[in-house]
Amino acid sequence: MDWKTFDILDLAEEQRAGDLDYLEFLKVSTLRTGLYELKAGAEDPQQPHTQDEVYYVIQGRAVFEAGSEARPVASGSVIYVRAGVDHRFREITEDLQTLVFFSAHTS
Repeated sequence: MDWKTFDILDLAEEQRAGDLDYLEFLKVSTLRTGLYELKAGAEDPQQPHTQDEVYYVIQGRAVFEAGSEARPVASGSVIYVRAGVDHRFREITEDLQTLVFFSAHTS
């Protein structure tokens, strides 16, 4: 595959139909990409990952906590997290929809 397009609305529909918080929709040798959604008031069960990652907040509001720091995030926020850093979304006040980009697998 040299290139491909994706539609967020179609991905979100597939994600909801499968009752999934996370839907991986692209996996190539150097990159994985998924759609991650958490409802307002939900707890984020994430554990540290073995790859660097970037989140792009499509919609919603929350506080993002990484290590000992926390900052509010909302639509348009871009968040980078180094591999191995403990992180999660907290205080989700509006349903949160994010695109997640993982670097190449290290395992």
